[in-house]
Amino acid sequence: MLNSPKLIFDIETVGVEFDSLDEKAKEFLLFYADSPEEIENVKNGLGFSPLTGEVVAIGILNPDTDKGAVYFQAGKNIEKTEDKNAQYVPCLNEKEVLEHFWESATHYNQFITFNGHSFDCPFVTIRSAILKIKPTKSLIHNRYYDAPHFDLYDRLTNFGAVRFKRNLHMWCQAFGISSPKAKGVSGDDVARLYKEKEYLKIAKYCFDDIKATKELFHYWEKYMQNK
Repeated sequence: MLNSPKLIFDIETVGVEFDSLDEKAKEFLLFYADSPEEIENVKNGLGFSPLTGEVVAIGILNPDTDKGAVYFQAGKNIEKTEDKNAQYVPCLNEKEVLEHFWESATHYNQFITFNGHSFDCPFVTIRSAILKIKPTKSLIHNRYYDAPHFDLYDRLTNFGAVRFKRNLHMWCQAFGISSPKAKGVSGDDVARLYKEKEYLKIAKYCFDDIKATKELFHYWEKYMQNK
């Protein structure tokens, strides 16, 4: 793994409008929801499934060069921008976001995520299939191998065996890493920001996530990994 070209990536997603689903889908999703709060949780959780959600941003970062990009849905009125470490590339739609990601993926053999085994990898793979995009790399595999996909969350939690699983923010706090959540934006805000057309704010939050993952990965490489 250490000698392979590495890419850290992270996705941001939003759900479809609940009322756009057919009655059978609504019935299935609400089957166990009894209270108004539970119904609202179901509606707010549609972005967690590739069957009821879509990718609005994908951030990538090469941990060796500290350079990356974010491909994000933004419609037609936003120009490409960049800062010291990242290019922010607006896309017309989800298909264009995914196509950019898979083209970038061709240059790497190792993909690093935080909780990507359960979320990012299957989500981008399934959404790509729905949109008839052929992935350039296979990211669906046995979780106990570290190639081509290395899930840092899996490793830190001993593949889910530990009790203190926690989210990226908590892991960052413990290791003294600047958390993207400390800037006032979290994954829970993405759907609202998307509706408000704050596309660049989503993109920058996404890149902050992968910068934090990079720092945590460096701790793993230096202090926790047995070579």
